[in-house]
Amino acid sequence: MSLTKRLHEVRTPAGPSRRDPVLDDLRRKIHHHLIDELGPLLYDRRINEDDLRVRVQDQLQKALAREKAPLSAADKAQLLQDVSDDILGYGPIDRYLNDAEITEVMVNGPHRIYVERAGKIETVPAQFVDEDHLRRIIDKIVAQVGRRIDEATPMVDARLPDGSRVNAVVHPLAIGGPFLTIRKFAKDPFTIEDLIGFGTLDAATARFLEACVVGRLNVIVSGGTGTGKTTTLNVLSAFIPDDERIVTIEDAKELQLHQDHVLAMEARPPNIEGKGQVTIRDLVRNSLRMRPDRIVVGEVRGGEALDMLQAMNTGHDGSITTVHSNTPRDALARIETMTLMSGFDLPVRAIREQMSSALDLIVHLTRLRDGTRRITHVTEVQGMEGDVITLQDVFLFDFGMGIDQNGRFKGHLKATGIRPRFAEKLADLGVKLGAELFATQGMTKRAVGRR
Repeated sequence: MSLTKRLHEVRTPAGPSRRDPVLDDLRRKIHHHLIDELGPLLYDRRINEDDLRVRVQDQLQKALAREKAPLSAADKAQLLQDVSDDILGYGPIDRYLNDAEITEVMVNGPHRIYVERAGKIETVPAQFVDEDHLRRIIDKIVAQVGRRIDEATPMVDARLPDGSRVNAVVHPLAIGGPFLTIRKFAKDPFTIEDLIGFGTLDAATARFLEACVVGRLNVIVSGGTGTGKTTTLNVLSAFIPDDERIVTIEDAKELQLHQDHVLAMEARPPNIEGKGQVTIRDLVRNSLRMRPDRIVVGEVRGGEALDMLQAMNTGHDGSITTVHSNTPRDALARIETMTLMSGFDLPVRAIREQMSSALDLIVHLTRLRDGTRRITHVTEVQGMEGDVITLQDVFLFDFGMGIDQNGRFKGHLKATGIRPRFAEKLADLGVKLGAELFATQGMTKRAVGRR
C-alpha cells in the first residue's frame, strides 16, 4: 500500500482509528528537525508571529525536500499544515479551536478527541501522535500564563490568549491521559441581544435584569457545569455604568468587560516550593481596600463566600458572582456551606441572616435536554421567615409548553405576576420597572409562589 493511500485512510472522517506509523514517523522526524533548527526562536517573544511563521514554513519545505517519501501535492500540503500547527499552534486541535461552531474541545488521551457542537458532544478523527506530543501542547498552553504542570503539580487551570478556559490533568492522576479540556469563549463577547437570539432569555427579562444591575442589586448567577454562568455574568457586568470602578476577581481571567475603569485580578497557585499562593479569598479581601464600586467574582467556591457576603453587607452594593447549584434554593444552601468552610464557627441562623440581607436576586441557568442553555428562574431573595430564607420567583421557564418536532423545548420565561419587593428600592434610585414586565402570561404546569 502506498504512503499516499495510507495517509488518506488516516484522515477518513469515520472516527478515530490507528494512525499510520510511517506518516507519524515522518511527522516526528520533521518536527524534531524544526526544533533543532529554530530552537529558542520559537519562544522568543521579540520575533513577530508572521516572521516566525515564514521561518517555520521555510524550514518545513527544506526538511520535506530532503525526505524521499512518495507524497502527492495535497498530502505534502496537509503534512506541512499538521507540522506547522504542531510548532506554531496547538497541534491537531488547532482547527477545532478556530471553528466558531465548536464551544468545547475535550482530549481524552492522545488518540481520543471530542468536541461540543450545538450543545451535543461528538468525536472527531484528529489524533495526537503520542503522549509526548500531547504533553508538549499542554506545556505550551500552561507556560503562556506562567503556570506549570508536572508530577508534583499534575492538575492545572489556565487560559488561552483569547480567554478560553483550560484544564489539564497529567500522570499519575490521569490514567490513559493526559487529559485536556478547553472551554472556548467567543472572540467577540456575547451581548444581551445574542442571548435573546439564542433563546436564553426574552426581551422583558433582559430589561428587568438590566434594571437590577443598574439599580445596584446584589446578584447571584447559579447553575450547573456548562450552563453558561460565566457568559451570563459577562453580559450582566456589561450593564454596569461606565463611571463606576469595577474590580473583577477570577481563578483564570475570563471576563471581558469593556468599561474604562476595570481592575482585573487573577488568583495564583503555589510555586514549586509550595509557597506564594494567592487565593480568591485573599483577592476578595484585598479588593475591599481598592475603593471598588462593584466587585465581580468569577465563581465563589470556598471560604471567600463569607468575605463576599460581608462586602455586600458593608456598602459594596451591585456585586455579582456565580455559584454552582441545581436550583436557586440549592444556591443558598451551597453559599451557607461555603461560608462554614471559612474557618469561623458561625451559627447557621447568623449566616442565613447575612445571606438574606446581602443577596437580592438569583438568576438560575439550566442546560436542557436539547442542548440549549436557558435561564429557568429569576428569583428574588425576600428575607427571613423564622429560620428559613424566603424566595419568590419573578420569572419562570414554562416547561409545560412541550417540545417541537426537532426535540427543542418550545417554552420560554414567563412572568409569575409577582412584583418584587425591591421594585420600590429601585424606584427610589430612579430605576423604574413598568407594570407590564410582571404581567402574568399563564403558567401551564408550574405552581407559582413562595418557596
